[in-house]
Amino acid sequence: MSNRRTTARRRKPMQRYLRLPAFLPVPLRARRDGWTPARQARFIGLLAQTGCVRKAAHMIGLSRESAYRLRRHPAAGSFIAAWTTALSGRTQPRWKFTRDERLPLAITGTVQPRMWRGIFKGVQRKSSDTALLAAIADLDRATAHATTNPLADRQVRALFGRLL
Repeated sequence: MSNRRTTARRRKPMQRYLRLPAFLPVPLRARRDGWTPARQARFIGLLAQTGCVRKAAHMIGLSRESAYRLRRHPAAGSFIAAWTTALSGRTQPRWKFTRDERLPLAITGTVQPRMWRGIFKGVQRKSSDTALLAAIADLDRATAHATTNPLADRQVRALFGRLL
């Protein structure tokens, strides 16, 4: 019996692995060889695995310079938070999406790199029902007086121009 107790004491506790946050892909012009949402998520996953921006960018077929250019994009807030989490190895505070990001969040959703024991395994796309319901509520409020008010019509087109 004493032999069992000694082996139980020697066993190491299970290691805690990093969970990368879901993020809103940086909106860019659609190009087959560019930074698609899936490539952005693969980059973050490979960045967490390798710890090197140059290696991660090279593994997805893009340059280090283009990765830093993507990071400087004005709409890259949640992407930067995921990048910081991947490099630091520590979970950051959850990114709070702004009101301006609500519609893209409702339409495209977020992407999340999936890791298993420190190795990048794939990308998961997550839809946001909360953002969709909030966008519908915004549309409902904006169209409440749209029949008689031309200013409200312009506001609706400004908010939801891509959908109309």
